[in-house]
Amino acid sequence: MITQSNLLNNDNIRVVDEMSGVKVLEHQKDLSVSSYNAVSQYFASKMNVRRRQVLIELKGDSYTLQAGAMQWMSGDLTMGSGVSGVGDFLGKMVASKVTKESAVKPVYSGEGMLMLEPTYRYILLIDVSQWGNIVLDDGMFLACDSQLQQKVVARSNISSAVLGGEGLFNLSLSGNGVLVCESPVPMDELIEITLKDDVMKIDGNMAVAWSGSLDFTVEKAGKSLLGSAASGEGLVNVYRGTGKILMAPTIKEGFGAAPTDSDSSTSPSSTQGNNVINAIDKIGDVLDMFS
Repeated sequence: MITQSNLLNNDNIRVVDEMSGVKVLEHQKDLSVSSYNAVSQYFASKMNVRRRQVLIELKGDSYTLQAGAMQWMSGDLTMGSGVSGVGDFLGKMVASKVTKESAVKPVYSGEGMLMLEPTYRYILLIDVSQWGNIVLDDGMFLACDSQLQQKVVARSNISSAVLGGEGLFNLSLSGNGVLVCESPVPMDELIEITLKDDVMKIDGNMAVAWSGSLDFTVEKAGKSLLGSAASGEGLVNVYRGTGKILMAPTIKEGFGAAPTDSDSSTSPSSTQGNNVINAIDKIGDVLDMFS
């Protein structure tokens, strides 16, 4: 039997969100800060720039993680590659090249506790059953219930990728289960928009997730290019149909000054994971030469 102390009963660690055995832990301040960066860390904590971690309690079920995301695990847990064969590996490798997600996502199953690496990004817990089919912006996937079905979806036309600021391919998830995302914007600031046979036009790459049932295109803001240019809007992202959109109130790319990279990038396990991904990328580059 394994027990943890000074974790959930730590005054510096607060559970800010919870869903179906998944907890989001937030470190209120960095207690191990040095004298050289104490001032910057103090103001960072005041501005909600804090380390966050995900704690998953497994009870005979399984979770799929982004490669290198695991920090520690306890109990009777086993890890699998999530790859069923050579064909499945090649398919996932191709998918990783176009969605910016890792090709091999490890699957942890059994009974025990699973802690993910700390990150400065905001953690979103999403009940996928409330969406039916959800499409994520690039680089947002962190973990999910392994019962969820993952697939790569393509834009309905090339213009939405070239002009809309979104990738040509995105990761889509469907089914019943919890999805864990890393976001540059906290859930408290995200605006949820529900469409029913209607149209939503957004000026800029501000949607972090949307329903797979929506048709995403890029169109002129006005009736003509001249009118669009005169209005100062130009082209806008258009979501048409029935579904939902999670939209950031500010441009997502405006967070360059914040320490948004996960701490896992410096961990030994992540370094090994990155080496695997780099090797996969090199294989993909070779395959591209013959395509």
